[in-house]
Amino acid sequence: MSASRPLILTAALDEGAFDWFDDLRRTHFPKARNVVPAHLTLFHALPGDQEPFIAETLRAACARRAPMTLAVRGPWFIGRGVAYRIASAELEALRAELAQAFAPWLTSQDRAPFRPHITIQNKAEPAEARALCERLQLEFEPFDITAEGLLVWRYLGGPWAAVAKVGFVA
Repeated sequence: MSASRPLILTAALDEGAFDWFDDLRRTHFPKARNVVPAHLTLFHALPGDQEPFIAETLRAACARRAPMTLAVRGPWFIGRGVAYRIASAELEALRAELAQAFAPWLTSQDRAPFRPHITIQNKAEPAEARALCERLQLEFEPFDITAEGLLVWRYLGGPWAAVAKVGFVA
């Protein structure tokens, strides 16, 4: 049963970055709907029954890479929430390589252009989200974080269960 559930692939952020974004998420995400930690999603739904192939593909891709610097570009209003835009040519190249390997199984959401971001609020009232975004934009100064590898999660109908962490080792 669990192998048939989709897999989600996210970047493994350095501890300080994860803590900062997760604190923002816990503060601003509607409490009843915040069932997963802060994350930067690369793929939203890979087939769980392809887990061995996915795991081997991730190990090979991560073995060729060192930890990556990601530029945090600022808060972005997403209609009913706020996300922080992330920029990284290295992350985009990795995501494109993996998209090629996983092409037969990509959903329309995962075939769409990759717009890396970390959501700290969603499913809020639009006026509340806009006000938060404006306040965060006023306070924002660009900074860098580090992606240390990739995290694989199993989707459980809302919450996620951690499956694996694959570090960048080059």
